[in-house]
Amino acid sequence: MIPMFRRTLFRFSIVLAGFALVLGSLSGGAQQDQPRRGRKYKAPPLSSRIQVTVLRDGNGKPIENAAVIFHPIEGDKDKGVMELKTNFDGKALIDVIPIGDTVRLQIIAKGFQTYGEDFKVDKDSLSMEVRMKRPGEQYSIYKAKDESVNSGTSSGGDKPKDAPPAKPQTN
Repeated sequence: MIPMFRRTLFRFSIVLAGFALVLGSLSGGAQQDQPRRGRKYKAPPLSSRIQVTVLRDGNGKPIENAAVIFHPIEGDKDKGVMELKTNFDGKALIDVIPIGDTVRLQIIAKGFQTYGEDFKVDKDSLSMEVRMKRPGEQYSIYKAKDESVNSGTSSGGDKPKDAPPAKPQTN
C-alpha cells in the first residue's frame, strides 16, 4: 500500500509542477507586453523608409555600387553620415532617418558627376529616382568664345585674351 501511495504522490507532484510551469509562463508573457524601462527611457522617434534608385541619364540603366550618402542636418549642423552602396538594380534602402528631419543626399558614382540635394523627410515612405550624368567639359576663363577647343591660344597672338597684363620690369 505504501509503494502505491508513493507512486500516486510522485505523479501528483509531476502534474503540479507542470501546472506551475504553465501558469508561470502565462504571467511572464503578460509582463512582456508592457516592458519595464528605466525612468530616463525615451521612445525612439518614428522613422521613414527611404528608397533611392540611381540610374544612368542616357539610357536609364541602373548604376551598381554607387555610394549613396545621407547627412542628417539639424539647423546648420551635420549630425553624422550614413553611407550605403546600391545593389545590382541601382537601389539603396534606409529606414532609420526620423520623420521631420532635413537630410542632405549625396550620390557618388565612378565616371559620373556627383549629385547632391537637401530634402525634408515628411512621410513614412519616400522613393527617389536620381539620374546621373557624365562629366561635362571643364570650364576655363582663358578660352575665348570663338576659339576652338583644341587650340591653346586665342586669335590675337600667343597670349589668351583674358590673361592679366604683363608687369613692366624695373632695373
